[in-house]
Amino acid sequence: MASLKPLIIRSNRFLGASLVEQGLVSIDDLDEANERLRELIASNANGSQVGLLAIFVNEKQCLDENKLLEKIVEDYVLGLIDIRNVDYGDDLKKTLKPDECWATLTVPFDQVEDTWYLATACYMSSAVRSYWEDKIDGNIVWFASTIESLSEFLEAFETSAANLAAKDAN
Repeated sequence: MASLKPLIIRSNRFLGASLVEQGLVSIDDLDEANERLRELIASNANGSQVGLLAIFVNEKQCLDENKLLEKIVEDYVLGLIDIRNVDYGDDLKKTLKPDECWATLTVPFDQVEDTWYLATACYMSSAVRSYWEDKIDGNIVWFASTIESLSEFLEAFETSAANLAAKDAN
């Protein structure tokens, strides 16, 4: 997590600024959420699983995720996807790094030739987009997704990977 901490902080900083700029949250809500994020990162061994978006939507309830998704679809012309319903290929399973997915709330879910398909809850963070654009060699097609969809997918992926590792160890 320590290696991802700068990414987590940068991604959340850009996301918060974008949400305020778009009028989706107030500066006061952002200040309170940033304080809460600092607390969670400091106290949580798995800090990669915390973020401003979850704080705004779930804890403070000052942001309606459906309105955020509507804005992303309308303004950025992204499609919506529930990543839990995707048949995730074995090739992708071998390369998926859950920590970086948690840190950016983004999951690459398909690849066709040099085009990658990514589901994200943090499209409005330019730092998230830049991270994946720098990481991926090829084109990216972005899809918006809910926090719940991405979280449940990543939790199931990690559980499956742990079970497979335990099975292989025996």
